[in-house]
This record gives sequence, structure tokens and C-alpha cells, in this order.
Amino acid sequence: MKATNYLATEFFLLFVLLPLSFAMEYPSWIKVILGVVGFIYIIFILKRVERISFGIEKSFAWKSFWKRLAVTFLAVAGVTTIFVWISDSSALFYVPMNKPGLYFVILFVYTLLSVWPQEIIYRTFFMNRYAGLFRGKYLLVFINAVLFSLAHLFFRNTLVSILTFLGGLLFALTFLKYKSTLLVSIEHAIYGNWLFTVGMGQMLAFPGMEN
Repeated sequence: MKATNYLATEFFLLFVLLPLSFAMEYPSWIKVILGVVGFIYIIFILKRVERISFGIEKSFAWKSFWKRLAVTFLAVAGVTTIFVWISDSSALFYVPMNKPGLYFVILFVYTLLSVWPQEIIYRTFFMNRYAGLFRGKYLLVFINAVLFSLAHLFFRNTLVSILTFLGGLLFALTFLKYKSTLLVSIEHAIYGNWLFTVGMGQMLAFPGMEN
């Protein structure tokens, strides 16, 4: 009971209270400090308590992963291309065609400084740490997606909330299937970078992504 209470409190502070606080108005430097301290705590727990290794295993199911990713990516690429074309055709592939330097910098920064930390926090840490708090795989996946969307509440954008919820469902299922931070990070990076590529970067508040 004591351990469960500790986990529940930790869960609330890290995945509910802290993300909600980022949507409030207070100095950005305090938010950065809180985020960094939270991330350091998560890494500490993963290494010293959960004993999680981030090494690349030779047994990764690469073939299965790429087949699954190819099918879902084609569907996502088709839907998002049509969406941008209908909503603002001038934005379609605007940045990679007109600002290639900025485009590649953003892809690099996004992949390393956004995707990887998010997947460590919301998939590796969350799934290994809190699976016992929820009954059933699909409830765990649903809660994970809700909280992943909550983490993006500070954008104050309904479409961002919807996309991150759907992405959260997909990434949670991928992690549960492959048990790999690397594979789910690759998937997350591909989808996120595609959104910037197709013309949805401005929605995600990246500088210079507007046309």
C-alpha cells in the first residue's frame, strides 16, 4: 500500500500537476527548471530503481516494425496532405521548398531535444513505472494518450491536443509491442517531422515554419 501511494503521488505530480502548470502564466525560467529537475528524477529512477537499459539490442524486430510503420505512415501522410491542401494549400511543403536550411535544423533539434525525451518520459518511464496502477493494457494505453495530450496543453490548440492524443495511442501501442525506446522514438520522429514537412509546423509553434 505504501509503495502504491508513493507511485500514485509521483504519477500525479509528474504527469498531471506539472504539465498543467506549464499551461499557466509564470516565468519561463521556472518552467525550464521544473522540467529539467523532473527529467533528471525520471532518468535517476529508470537507471537506479527500474534498472532500464537504453542499449540497442540485436533482437529488435526491425522487419515487423518497418512493415507496421510503412502502413500507418502511408495513411497518416495521405490524410495530413489532404488536410493541409484543403485548409491552406499555400502551406503545403512550403518550408522544405523555401527554407531548407531552417527546415533541416528544426528536424534535427526536434528529433534530439523533443522526441527522445518525450519517449523516455511518456513511454519508457510511464509504461515500466505505472503499468501496475491500471487494469488492462488498453486502459493503460488510453491513460497514456490522454496524459501525452495534456503535456501539450500549453499550446492552447485543439488540433494539437487531438493529434497528440492520437499519436499517444499509436506510440503507446508501439512501445508495448516492441518494448523499445529506440523504435518508438524513430516512429515519433518520423510522424512529427512529417507534420513539419507537409506544412503543419506553424500549428506546432516552431519558428519560421509559417509561409
